[in-house]
Amino acid sequence: MPNSVAFLGPEGTYGERAALALLRLEGLEHAQLVPCVGLRSVVEHVADGRCDAAVVPVENSVEGGVTASLDALWSNPDLCIRRALVLPIRHALLSSGRLEEISEVLSHPQALAQCSGWLAKHLPDALQLATTSTAEAARMVQGSRFRAAIASHSLHQQGELSELAFPINDAPGNCTRFLFLQRGERRQDGDVASLAFSLHRNAPGALLEALAAVADLAMNMSRIESRPSKRELGEYVFFVDVELPDGGGTLLHQLTQRLLPLCEHLAHFGAYPSSELEES
Repeated sequence: MPNSVAFLGPEGTYGERAALALLRLEGLEHAQLVPCVGLRSVVEHVADGRCDAAVVPVENSVEGGVTASLDALWSNPDLCIRRALVLPIRHALLSSGRLEEISEVLSHPQALAQCSGWLAKHLPDALQLATTSTAEAARMVQGSRFRAAIASHSLHQQGELSELAFPINDAPGNCTRFLFLQRGERRQDGDVASLAFSLHRNAPGALLEALAAVADLAMNMSRIESRPSKRELGEYVFFVDVELPDGGGTLLHQLTQRLLPLCEHLAHFGAYPSSELEES
């Protein structure tokens, strides 16, 4: 049973909100939350045993895959996914000043990208500065009349910040999928299973062979994403999610057996339940 859970800190991030919701779903409300700086650090805290579990964002409906999380997972294939949660994301512009005074906007790069249209319309001349998290951005702008942060609107209740605008994300249906990671045995049953693989050869039809293994089992692939292997140009790692029917453990086993001879490396992160958090 997890006693400590790493998340992207500091307090007040969407990662903390997702972690609290995931702990409730797992019946682990009394676990200690451990804030970390950077997503790679979050994953490493569970991989090296400093924490019993970790919560990381893996995919956003607007900006796509969270590359730092994907790369960290590929670097730590012994980890497994216990549960996924889709969290609605509604950004606010927070500041100690007024909208017409703002010349700098701070936030996590994903949040800046998710609000790029709003910023172009309302603050076209403002300098955009990346921070390690939305909550860190909110902390950094407190007391400044020319700086604003893109963060959760709940943070305006802390310190000296006022809510200048809400919501400011360009896509009304903006949401992020978070994963609950642990070490240990992979589960074979759940709503979804996640795998990642690299291929033996970079040749015509090589990826098609791997995808045919999914299609031949009549499994629905709900996500595929590629990342550079970081070994040579043109070599990629592929992340795949497949939906599982009730009792789909046998299908999942068949899939991994079909993929093994086609892959140089195959990481199987397990099967797990996935749910959505209602917007508050």
